[in-house]
Amino acid sequence: MNILIKNGRVIDPATKTDKISDLYIEAGKIKEIKDEINPSKQDKVIDAKGCYVMPGLIDLHVHLRDPGLTYKEDIVSGSKAAAKGGFTTILAMPNTKPVIDCADRVKYVHNKAKEMAPIHVLQIGAVTKGQAGEELAEIKEMAAAGIPAISEDGKSVMNAGLYKEAMKIAAECNIPVFAHCEDKSLIEAKGCVNSDEYTKELGLPGISNAVEDVIVARDILLAKEAGAKLHLCHCSTKDSVEMIRLAKEEGLDVTGEVCPHHFTLTSDEIDKDDSNYKMNPPLRTKEDKEALLEGLKNDIIDVISTDHAPHSRDEKNQSMEDAPFGIVGLETSVALTITELVEKGIITPMQMAEKMSYNPAQVIHSNKGTLKVGAPADVTIIDPEKEYVIDSMTFLSRGKNTPFNGWKVKGMVKATICDGKIAYMNQEAAKNFK
Repeated sequence: MNILIKNGRVIDPATKTDKISDLYIEAGKIKEIKDEINPSKQDKVIDAKGCYVMPGLIDLHVHLRDPGLTYKEDIVSGSKAAAKGGFTTILAMPNTKPVIDCADRVKYVHNKAKEMAPIHVLQIGAVTKGQAGEELAEIKEMAAAGIPAISEDGKSVMNAGLYKEAMKIAAECNIPVFAHCEDKSLIEAKGCVNSDEYTKELGLPGISNAVEDVIVARDILLAKEAGAKLHLCHCSTKDSVEMIRLAKEEGLDVTGEVCPHHFTLTSDEIDKDDSNYKMNPPLRTKEDKEALLEGLKNDIIDVISTDHAPHSRDEKNQSMEDAPFGIVGLETSVALTITELVEKGIITPMQMAEKMSYNPAQVIHSNKGTLKVGAPADVTIIDPEKEYVIDSMTFLSRGKNTPFNGWKVKGMVKATICDGKIAYMNQEAAKNFK
């Protein structure tokens, strides 16, 4: 299928392009970008007037729950939700059942995704076998099978010596280490929210900033010694931002991500009886949120990721202490980024494309994240002015667990194109697609 995208605002960080142009896709590649391209009879045309035309979005942090926990989500439902959210590539975390800690399990996900997913799904490998923190997983074998990174997401590897050895292997394999930074020994019993005055008034056990900050500092130092590329997942504290800034100043290969819920909400907005406000790391204070916003604005924080974490309704319909951590994010990330960041002048549309596409591609050494002529035709078309109310019942994800249900937002994905094929198109765009 040849696709002509007309009249869009083409935004490509790789070439610093930001202008109204037509973009032509042929044989799965970006064929041409210029002011005006006339369609042939064989072309499918998308009118992108008033829309951003960005490189396909890339989410470095997604939980697909496949294998073993597919009542929450699976590769098919998760990838369809991602396509609706504008993503053409997602990275799946390995804390499945069983854990993705060997090459055969990596191949299971990749093969299933190739057959059934409308977008690219890349499986991250675990650091240790069974994520038990005692013995290294088959890192080299998983790297040969195509993992883009290793991560123990959901927990930290507390054995520093073992973790440093994993980092050295990752460096040899030229893949990054994705760090979930959490020192569980510092968490109150059944800690479920940020530790601050408001949550104490609610009577909820807390998780202090030090739980994250101690491991951020440790992992930066370990990566420095091991010569590894380190990506810090779901940063939530003021000091995490500061430590990333210092690491970059020293020239270390360290990047960081922030999730929309952390740059949008604070702990004093938590409803004690609504576990959709329970995520890990927890919502922090206004001071922490302001530091995250400054980090995004000043490009200390490189990436916006979702930490999409679907759970069943019954699981989330428990008390704050007993419900599992996590919310879904694939279908709300674009709108929250535009509403909370772009509309408020915190980041530019170019920075949005950098943090949601180009920079994530750079973290995993991918040739995606660009609209250069000859590049794979992964393209996301977004109407930044489209207003709507988030309705979790319309999500394609099996998970409906979000604190943003009922929020009025701006920014809707019009179409997602992956390898030159339509992975998703909203109803309005589909009516005029000819």
